[in-house]
Amino acid sequence: NDIPYEDAIYIFYREWLNGQNGFKDSNSKTWLADIPELNIPRAPGNTCIDALSSGRMGTLKNPLNNSKGCGTVMRTAPIGLYIKDTRMSGIVGAKVAAITHGHPMGIISSYVLTIIINLIVHDGLNIHDALNKSLEYLSKERDFPKNDIKEFNKLMEKVIYLSSKNYNDIDAIFELGEGWVADEALAIALYACLKYENNFKDAIICAVNHDGDSDSTGAIAGNIMGAYLGIENIDNYYLENIELYDVIDKVSDELINYSVKSL
Repeated sequence: NDIPYEDAIYIFYREWLNGQNGFKDSNSKTWLADIPELNIPRAPGNTCIDALSSGRMGTLKNPLNNSKGCGTVMRTAPIGLYIKDTRMSGIVGAKVAAITHGHPMGIISSYVLTIIINLIVHDGLNIHDALNKSLEYLSKERDFPKNDIKEFNKLMEKVIYLSSKNYNDIDAIFELGEGWVADEALAIALYACLKYENNFKDAIICAVNHDGDSDSTGAIAGNIMGAYLGIENIDNYYLENIELYDVIDKVSDELINYSVKSL
């Protein structure tokens, strides 16, 4: 159907919610609904569950809450793969974040990560250049609060500075936060990726070795490093031990092979 991407994604998020409640949606239009492992509870964040259970779809203009949890930024990378138009990929990433989380900082973080992934995959930029370019796009947006953009930019400046110095990783990450909220999670992941740009293993180890929301920061770092280095530069250990590898591989192929240039 010819509906906005965020509306279609909301429909499938609601199907995912059914899986978290332990039953399959018999009317699903995606083959993912036939994967048994995707129809069992995975202990997702309460904000996502509450928002999707409300029966209302959060939007940029009509937020459901004031949450900026990292559940936003964790799930936006596929949009950067699928939508080739850079700015529009970011806008859709922001709108998808707003489905469940209403705080501007969570929405901005999702916008930026989506654009970073887009620029790495479709324009061939390195991580540092993709981050800087994404901040240029952000500076031109008028629908995000200026104060939040300013605060976000300061955090990104700190990320770039810390990653360029020979600081102990634990101490540097402590300066960035714990990763429970979207901007901090993205900051920690980007620090690890910038510091160890050419080594997937070292970047992931850095991203998860702290006392905060380490699985989330590790997942975001994996999004970035995987997009940048490609599967051929990821240690077999990670590929052989990841759950549902074949499903992930098929989804990523479909996102790239059927990616669209614009909305």
